[in-house]
Amino acid sequence: MMDAFLLALGGVTEPYTLMLMAVATFAGIVAAAIPGFTITMAIVLTLPLTFAMPPMQGIAVMLSVYVGGLSGGLFSAALLGIPGTPSAVATTFDAFPMARSGQPGRALSLGLFASFVGSLISIVVLIVAAPPLALLAVKLGPWEYFALIVFALTIIASLVGDSLLRGLIAGLIGIGIATIGPDPLMARERFTFGYELLTAGIPFLVVLIGMYAMSQLLSELEPTSASQQASSSSLVSGDMRPHLWDVVMSTLRKPFNIVRSSLLGVFIGAVPGAGSSISNLVAYDQAKRASKHPETFGKGEPEGVVASEAGNSSTVGGSLIPLISLGIPGSPADAVLMAAIMVHGISIGPRLILDHPDLVYSMFIAMAVASFFMLFIGILMMRAFMRLLNVPKYIVVPVVLACCAIGTYTLNNRLSDLYLLAAIGTIGYLMKKLDYPLAPLVLGVVLGPIAETNLRRAFQTSADWTLFFTRPISALLLTLAVVSVAYSIYSYIRQRRLLAQRAEAAQNSAYQDGVSQE
Repeated sequence: MMDAFLLALGGVTEPYTLMLMAVATFAGIVAAAIPGFTITMAIVLTLPLTFAMPPMQGIAVMLSVYVGGLSGGLFSAALLGIPGTPSAVATTFDAFPMARSGQPGRALSLGLFASFVGSLISIVVLIVAAPPLALLAVKLGPWEYFALIVFALTIIASLVGDSLLRGLIAGLIGIGIATIGPDPLMARERFTFGYELLTAGIPFLVVLIGMYAMSQLLSELEPTSASQQASSSSLVSGDMRPHLWDVVMSTLRKPFNIVRSSLLGVFIGAVPGAGSSISNLVAYDQAKRASKHPETFGKGEPEGVVASEAGNSSTVGGSLIPLISLGIPGSPADAVLMAAIMVHGISIGPRLILDHPDLVYSMFIAMAVASFFMLFIGILMMRAFMRLLNVPKYIVVPVVLACCAIGTYTLNNRLSDLYLLAAIGTIGYLMKKLDYPLAPLVLGVVLGPIAETNLRRAFQTSADWTLFFTRPISALLLTLAVVSVAYSIYSYIRQRRLLAQRAEAAQNSAYQDGVSQE
């Protein structure tokens, strides 16, 4: 193991690799700082550039984009009051009021330091948790793997979006897309309906780029109101000097908030489908509940900025726990990392840490190095980021569109993939307009072949279908899947009842006011 660690350390700390990681971290920060352009989109656009790199170098570059992206939303949240990514929603609650009151430098310094500490804490938890889980997962059979994927899909569908039914439908659509083309075991053609375009199947990366990048670009082309344009171009002014020493000392005097928020982020990140869009809100809510002065939150409270940014940045390590130990991507961004590893001929699964420990160690080291890059780049370029946020869409959209097309074509050098990209992008855009979550669909495409392969292997081993319910771990996972769906239905019904009661109470109150006036 020590030899593998030293090999990974040497590979990641090569000067050329470090230079690429610094550039990638900067690119991730910029991409996430531009409202509407997500972290997943930045990672997707980076993927084709890593094809010619060695595995360690390519994964290090993509992790750098990931780490930088989770902190990049801070800049638009603090300076514009617009979260650059969903992971920075809670950051706007206090960072923007603080910046508007003439302290943008302090708001950014607080967020950057909290992101840095949150990332380091998540790396420590990842190093401690992933190897034991991988050793346990090696002992699982196809029955347990199929049950695990069913459980993961139900959690993803219930946590992403406002409707469990729509999440499940999106996940089933993704599984359906994954069945088009050659089957994973016998490579026999299916569901192509005679179209040569579909004989090779629909590549996962085409689905990923189409669903996230293309659908977002189509959304960006929609006309915006004058008020939206004005709000997106208004920058706050004030002291832009970094206040890092003051921030470090004030945070160290109250360490519980940043540690609690980071651990919450790790836990939520380890749950498939949850991610940083949930962790930043949960961490912020817990910080407000624990505060002796909750009334100050939303008015420029430093603890609110720290909680949100520590919570979202720490999800990186948490989301990699199921990927490294079980071979299950917990988010679309992790699915891209999984695809990047597979492109280099390395199989993902519980044996990854046993067969390729140098690659896993390089991921740990790359995350730590990228966290330092994120902190230094963010501090050095605070003032410059104020200008980058004003890049007009008519410049950004064509550049990203060209990157999407080039990245799609270079996957297999097939012109037909561009037609598929346009079709998938249109479907993704329509699904967004109809309020269907995209994450279950994308992860359905990833997990569908794995579920099918393990289901068929289970029946090839034994035709007894009751083994799914008599083997303890498989039965437990399937039971948890049922509980997940049942709880989501219960929560939905309860929410509808509460809304109905509030509407009835408001109607009665209005009626009584009318009677009293008469």
